Amino acid sequence: MDHPLQPAGQYQQVPANYPPPQPYFQQPGYGPPPAVQYAAPGYQQYGAPGGYQQPIMQQPGEQWMAFPHAPPPGCPPGLEYLMQIDQLLVKQQVELLEVITGFETANKYKVKNSLGQNVYFAAEDTDCCTRQCCGPARPFDIKILDNNNQEVIHLNRPLRCAACCFPCCLQELEVTSPPGTVIGYVIQKWAFCGSLFEICDALKQPVLRIEGPICAMSICGDVEFKVMSLDGSSQVGRISKQWSGLIKEAFTDADTFGITFPMDLDVKIKAVMLGACFLIDFMFFETSNQNDHHH
Repeated sequence: MDHPLQPAGQYQQVPANYPPPQPYFQQPGYGPPPAVQYAAPGYQQYGAPGGYQQPIMQQPGEQWMAFPHAPPPGCPPGLEYLMQIDQLLVKQQVELLEVITGFETANKYKVKNSLGQNVYFAAEDTDCCTRQCCGPARPFDIKILDNNNQEVIHLNRPLRCAACCFPCCLQELEVTSPPGTVIGYVIQKWAFCGSLFEICDALKQPVLRIEGPICAMSICGDVEFKVMSLDGSSQVGRISKQWSGLIKEAFTDADTFGITFPMDLDVKIKAVMLGACFLIDFMFFETSNQNDHHH
């Protein structure tokens, strides 16, 4: 034989004229292939069609608030985050299609804490026909998800006439957590001037009230809705529509809100206040198209 058998346990030598292995060069803009991600036990991981699994919210460079270690008894799942929070920042995402064409798209929001960490992600769930025909007065469902893509809060606004002069047509928002279990309501009350809402518990008993300005137009400044005690004697928080700049205000619907409330407030009422923020956005700051902007 020309090539005798190689003794066991030894590797065959590479011929001297065999080309050496080529070094690996990473192309600009490309990183190593992502590691496979698995959902936590008991949670379903959502992904795109075709089996490609990808979180629907997580983006590079974003940080999520750490999960609290000891939620109190009776706290709805997913509301534990609100125990450690006395303020939230709600940022609506800019939709490029809506900016260019004026075509009304489903609203999406990021809910952050004071450190800039994501707490929730909120997405409107309405059909295209409803969005185009009803505009800001449309009924809606908003799903609020945590960092595991689990729906922890559900908001429902039924269709009501937008004319506030008729007390029978005032707005109402139902808040459930977990979805299907009512924890509170936001109920608009008739007011001679300005706007008035009540934050109610699951039995529709008023807990707090929200007093809005006579004019909710944002002209180079924030618009504040005061959160008051039930008797109106003291202010305990606020929901403020923050001024985001002339260009952004004029050509997009991407609103930014700040919410403050007492640290020791019931987490269910905090969740209802978050729902009130979305209702206020649709009632006063949402637009029907690019040419009918009334910020």
